[in-house]
Amino acid sequence: MSSTDVYDVLIAGAGPAGMTAAMWCVELGMGKVLLLEEKNELGGQLNEINNRVDNYPGIRAANGKEIRGLFLRSLEPYSLDILLNTHIDTIDLLTKQVQLNDGEVLTGRALIIATGVRRRRLGIEGEHEFAGRGILRSGAGEKETVRSKRVTIVGGGDAALENALILSEFAREVTVIHRRRDFSARIEFVELTRKRRNVKFEFETVVERILGNDAVEQVVLKNVNSLESHVSETDYILIRIGVEPNSDLLIGQKVESDERGYLVVDSACRTSIPGVFVAGDLANPVSPTIATAVGMGAAAAKAAKQFLHSVQNIEHF
Repeated sequence: MSSTDVYDVLIAGAGPAGMTAAMWCVELGMGKVLLLEEKNELGGQLNEINNRVDNYPGIRAANGKEIRGLFLRSLEPYSLDILLNTHIDTIDLLTKQVQLNDGEVLTGRALIIATGVRRRRLGIEGEHEFAGRGILRSGAGEKETVRSKRVTIVGGGDAALENALILSEFAREVTVIHRRRDFSARIEFVELTRKRRNVKFEFETVVERILGNDAVEQVVLKNVNSLESHVSETDYILIRIGVEPNSDLLIGQKVESDERGYLVVDSACRTSIPGVFVAGDLANPVSPTIATAVGMGAAAAKAAKQFLHSVQNIEHF
């Protein structure tokens, strides 16, 4: 590839939405298709799912990677360019140009953006320093690590309480820290968690700092009402306070988004900029599921096909 390369469709993000969009773009005969992925493998968040997946129609899988394998087999017959380990520095939505961190500039006649979401961070002292040294990435994936240890879980939604249930089977003690009085998690998770004798709760409380030497040893907690702080001993911490969209490169470019940074699209995944489409979790805070991402990926590809056909007709007029 060179800086002069022009593609019919550039797809940013290779999770379920991006992979599906790529497959459909080739299926629909849309010429040169390039799939860009920042990490060193395809799959996106499928690589982070360690629990069983039973709610994807037609498939029951032990984890996300098993579903990823099925996606990759589906992609095998299709001829498209794939670029891994690719960091995008800028995306110009109007010119449909993508600049990579090595300076290379790629141009697409149409863009499909499927960069998904990332886990929200607390943004506190110690969060970066202790990554991989007591701050867990996955409850299900690292459950054996916490055997007979103390675990602090931050959050009050489904992910937080589901992980509390998983880790309480192995940990000596699990403490759930929640900034509100009531959980937002499903009632069944709440009821099951409350029945676990080794799970305790600290409501209306936030984490101020994470402390330790070689690994996590303590968290500093503050009550949001009294503003009083205290230190709690812990061996591990898992942060599950929701997600935020990977839209940093897009905001401010005259593309419509909501107050949280999610892109606004129509039923065909079209954005407010012609020829720019968004699929998957980046445009779907309501139903961030594999099934929805797949449907949006197909819809975006078909809408991109219609756009390129209309542009071609205008150019040939």
